[in-house]
Amino acid sequence: MSHGLQGIHHVALICADYARSRTFYVDVLGLVVLAEHHRAARDSWKLDLALPDGSQLELFSFPNPPPRPSRPEAQGLRHLAFRLEALEPFIAHLARHGVKCEPIRVDEYTGRRFTFFADPDDLPLELYETR
Repeated sequence: MSHGLQGIHHVALICADYARSRTFYVDVLGLVVLAEHHRAARDSWKLDLALPDGSQLELFSFPNPPPRPSRPEAQGLRHLAFRLEALEPFIAHLARHGVKCEPIRVDEYTGRRFTFFADPDDLPLELYETR
């Protein structure tokens, strides 16, 4: 039995427009809704989303959250990367939903291909090809 870290359980994101971000993460990216709660005392929503490998995203809304200072070199979370087998089919899927991706690049250390795009709050998201 390991007593050390075993992986990432979840990543928490705060959005400016809950409905818009919910649509993006569920309908465009295809994450599965595990639970959704309105926290009336905080005037806040919490949406638990799952990826196929069991990792999760928590999407939060709060009244008037401050914007991210700059991108992507602001202190804190630099970007969130999703792994997938092939870039082009998902890039095409995103394009059909009006989401633009940067040109595909190659990781100089691993030789793997990747690209960046943004969520509705301009959070930098990465697609990282694993095949």
